[in-house]
Amino acid sequence: MIFLKAFLIGGLICVIGQILIDKTKLTPARILVMFVVIGCLLGGIGVYGRFAEFAGAGATIPLPGFGYLLARGVKEEVNRSGLLGVLTGGLKMTAAGISAAVLFGLLAAVAFNPKAKE
Repeated sequence: MIFLKAFLIGGLICVIGQILIDKTKLTPARILVMFVVIGCLLGGIGVYGRFAEFAGAGATIPLPGFGYLLARGVKEEVNRSGLLGVLTGGLKMTAAGISAAVLFGLLAAVAFNPKAKE
């Protein structure tokens, strides 16, 4: 049941993104940034954490989940080490995801020989 719930919630987030791409003049990059910012704001006020507990990976894997982790990391680090936590907390919490994105981006670039658009 947890897999179905994660699939449905994650799919719903993706459907919202696809509707925004199809029905608005927003670029995909702006929509991605908007998702991260919304996740960060909802995480900062404490709403996204409860949603993530309910939805599991369906809420933590998509981009709003990345924003939520940034906000959570900043809150925890500010409580632990003060104002310096604003700069370090988000990176500490999301380091694994950022590292994986860089590594797999590099592997894809090596494997598929990307070319610039003309």
